[in-house]
Amino acid sequence: MPPVRRRRDRPRDSVATREALLAAGTELFAERGYDGVPVWAIAAKAGVNKAMISYHFGGKRNLYRAIVDETFTEVVSRIEALADSSRPAPDLLRQMVADVADAATRRRPHFATMLLREVLEGGKHLEPGVAGKPERVLAAVQRIVQQGVREGTLRQVDPLLTHLSLVGMLVFFFATTRFRHRVLATARRRLAAPGAGAYVRHVQDLITHGLSAPVFSAIRPSRKAATRGRGAHRSHA
Repeated sequence: MPPVRRRRDRPRDSVATREALLAAGTELFAERGYDGVPVWAIAAKAGVNKAMISYHFGGKRNLYRAIVDETFTEVVSRIEALADSSRPAPDLLRQMVADVADAATRRRPHFATMLLREVLEGGKHLEPGVAGKPERVLAAVQRIVQQGVREGTLRQVDPLLTHLSLVGMLVFFFATTRFRHRVLATARRRLAAPGAGAYVRHVQDLITHGLSAPVFSAIRPSRKAATRGRGAHRSHA
């Protein structure tokens, strides 16, 4: 007689199935777009019966929405928590770059490509509630920038342009990973594709140094002024 499966094992199987569908859906939607992915392909990649998509999500469209909504929810939660912090604004911006990159790639490594496809199609598969979450990220960036201006660590900059620059650099990099590896591998000069960690640090430096207030310009003498000072000291001697 086969052993009876314990009831407490079922929730774990259900969670694993749901996560497998989310991961499979993200990868396939990234490769082919929403309209190019049949339900059976998602189920086959996840290793489950296609009826599980209806059971867990109510269909392909709701699966797509769940991928976008859950990823954006995590990003919004992290960024809003940063905006509530009292740490210096440059530190918050550096952490923001790291958090956005991690949230968008750790659990869903293909999400950036999927998102870029959706943006190029005009966001027609996004619900109004999901579309409003980038606005919350923008509001959090605005608070961080305003804090930096008040504390004197950031110069006067446009929060919207800051937001667009940061998100654009990260999304494009992670969305084009496969293409970049293919191009660099076939280039005349074989170039090693930059790793995600190196790129994140590069963006952190660009953002924080590029937005930093010129605090040293007022206290450091120019080279010409320093030269005049040394000349005057010599003539006086």
